Amino acid sequence: MIQNQPTDRGRLDWLFGRRFSMEEQERREREDRIRDLLPDETEDDERTAGDGAMLMRLFRYLTPYRYHLIGSVLAMASSSLLGVAQPWLVGKAIDDGIRAGSMSDLRWWAGLFLAAAIGEWVTNRVRIDLTAFAGTRVVADLRSQLFRHLHKLSLNFHNNYSVGRLMSRLISDVGVLQDFVTWSITGTARSIFIFGGIVIAMFAMNWQLALVTFCVLPLMVVLTNYWRKRVRGLYRAARTRLSLINGFLNESISGIRVIKSFTREAHNYRHFDDLNRSYLDANIDSAWLTAIYFPGVDFIASLSLALVVGLGGWLVLHDAVTAGTLVAFVLYVDRFFEPIREIAQRYNTFQATMTGCERIFMLLDTEPDLQDAPDAYELPPIQGQVDFDDVSFFYKEDEPVLRNISLHADAGQRIALVGETGAGKSTVIRLIARFFDATDGAIKIDGHDIRQVTQASLRSQLGIVLQDTFLFAGTIADNIRYGRLDATDAELARAAQAVGAHEFISALPDGYATEVGENGVSMSVGQRQLISFARALLADPHVLILDEATSSVDTATEKLIDQGLDQLMTDRTSFVIAHRLNTIVNADKIVVLDKGQIVEMGTHEALLAQRGRYFSLYTMQWAAEQNDAEAAAGASA
Repeated sequence: MIQNQPTDRGRLDWLFGRRFSMEEQERREREDRIRDLLPDETEDDERTAGDGAMLMRLFRYLTPYRYHLIGSVLAMASSSLLGVAQPWLVGKAIDDGIRAGSMSDLRWWAGLFLAAAIGEWVTNRVRIDLTAFAGTRVVADLRSQLFRHLHKLSLNFHNNYSVGRLMSRLISDVGVLQDFVTWSITGTARSIFIFGGIVIAMFAMNWQLALVTFCVLPLMVVLTNYWRKRVRGLYRAARTRLSLINGFLNESISGIRVIKSFTREAHNYRHFDDLNRSYLDANIDSAWLTAIYFPGVDFIASLSLALVVGLGGWLVLHDAVTAGTLVAFVLYVDRFFEPIREIAQRYNTFQATMTGCERIFMLLDTEPDLQDAPDAYELPPIQGQVDFDDVSFFYKEDEPVLRNISLHADAGQRIALVGETGAGKSTVIRLIARFFDATDGAIKIDGHDIRQVTQASLRSQLGIVLQDTFLFAGTIADNIRYGRLDATDAELARAAQAVGAHEFISALPDGYATEVGENGVSMSVGQRQLISFARALLADPHVLILDEATSSVDTATEKLIDQGLDQLMTDRTSFVIAHRLNTIVNADKIVVLDKGQIVEMGTHEALLAQRGRYFSLYTMQWAAEQNDAEAAAGASA
């Protein structure tokens, strides 16, 4: 649950002579409105490992590119040494060249300075090239691993994890890691190296001026500690709210038709404004903290420079140091605070990186709750005999969905599953495809317990057509060929003809090369179903599952595909969930489910003769459908 983030602004209001009471009240109200959007977001606020452990885990991704990093470190060391040497070269040019009146010495030291500057530029270029290559490759590797891992996770995970949050992990969080790996690792090392070199150079040149420079460091420690304690929470708050925005954007864009249908635009505007303003508040807090820290560092640097110039000028007037030494020292003081600023800025990136690492590694550490058994074997080619042996299933421990289901289907039989909504029909077919594992009992195909075979070998011999058909961006041909990429154009056309899709596809300007758009947005509901039928037929499954596959098809289209469905189900074991009468009456076995149990089972005629549950369903629903169909046929005659 998202917590209200305390701000420091109220503690310093007296500095500005005004209170932010109204703004703070509005902010609290926004936080209250979005508080319960993602009750499981607390997982992002729990540290899965220390920063050191997460860094070590991140560095393991750099192992394949260690030679690039070694080269980058060498280039970094060289550029740092050359950068530290430059103020000293300026001082020597002033003392040995200008004050001594020696033009040759001035040219010599100026030439060395130019050579050091060129060398620093070249070595920096090499460092950046090497780290950019390694950083982008690491991010690509990590993103690929995340993508593969998401496909290993079960449907149960995806049912409970929003698309927007997953997109935030794959894009935003991984992008933050790219900044860290590419720039911050060697950049921080370079800043530390330069800082150490400047300290050594200062003491070597004049220890009194060095001590004066360092006397302001306690102020730096206090300011940095104040900033460090607060920046982590602010970054985490911002990342959490960005995840909320991504999730709501994905939901709103995907459901735009429903939003417009119910005129929810105004409500959605307000809701998105709450999310957006909450994200804005988190970023303003971060900017407010940055506005305190970095100008504070600049002020401390100016204070240090003033002390050095004051004491150094006094020492020059008393011939205790040379003018060149003072100028070099002034340049060193200016450069002394540069690595401090850079390290602080890198710490910003480090905090964002640690927050991103928490979320990414938490996702990668999520184990699939449905995996192949250690000794799982490939399911051999099947005939299609399916057995449910006293199967029970629970989504939650105290909420049974299926209870003691025993069912036998011979190879090639058509099994119709009927019952009220929530009776457990969809759960039965999900268990056959092993999208979930049975809590008790066993499901066997040709005598093989499906928990003992690999999921890939099982599903490769199943054909599934769902009520909510999903088409991928691409052509019609790409979508039909999705389950069998090596199918020829002729085989593809035959599959489309068999289910009645060839006629409407051929009538399109580009035929099978027609782009369907995202999720088939350019196709009608019936056309999308026909394409999904052709896709299932082309895959040539041994067990076919139709989950209310004709519920979104109009009567005329359903008649068109009746013959195709007959061919699709011929010589295949078929499990059909349907509300339409003609899909059910021709089944070899009708299974009537009620509250997760089989209450009746038999043929259409036998179940009607029993005058039980099926008879009630038939007389209330399907008989009226049949009468309407007969009336329509009589009217057309």
